[in-house]
Amino acid sequence: MRRTHASGGKRSKQPNRDQVAAIVEDKILCMHGGISPELQRLGQILEIPRPIDVPDEGLLCDLLWSDPEAGICGWGRNPRGVSYTFGHDVIEEFLTRHDLDLICRAHQVVEDGYQFQANRQLVTLFSAPNYCGEFDNAGAIMSVNDNLVCSFRVLRPASHKKFMG
Repeated sequence: MRRTHASGGKRSKQPNRDQVAAIVEDKILCMHGGISPELQRLGQILEIPRPIDVPDEGLLCDLLWSDPEAGICGWGRNPRGVSYTFGHDVIEEFLTRHDLDLICRAHQVVEDGYQFQANRQLVTLFSAPNYCGEFDNAGAIMSVNDNLVCSFRVLRPASHKKFMG
């Protein structure tokens, strides 16, 4: 069984050398942001020179900062001012082209700690409850078993703990 670890579980002191993506069992692509219109081969990720400062555009920028958007088809301008948004059609085509089952990404606060989109072909996973003390979001941790079944442990925000027990 081949498993790929993004950073070996340790926080790097040199983020410009960190892994930008990981593939679990050749079926789940994981990254911070999302996919890129420049990503034609998964091997391109390995070709990104390291160390590198994150550019304002291009493949590395998109892997870190692009976002899925339910209401669009194709690629769109990201309202954050950097990278792109991409529709569910793009997700489906990307997964089919690369023989993948799931995209797992972070980068957006989601209320319940995780949120599926595009018929469960993409999951946004956000691990920080009460993000920056400004949100009442839960966090979540995703586990993948040997059969590639995903399960989630939800970390409730502190405000919920007061009322739960």
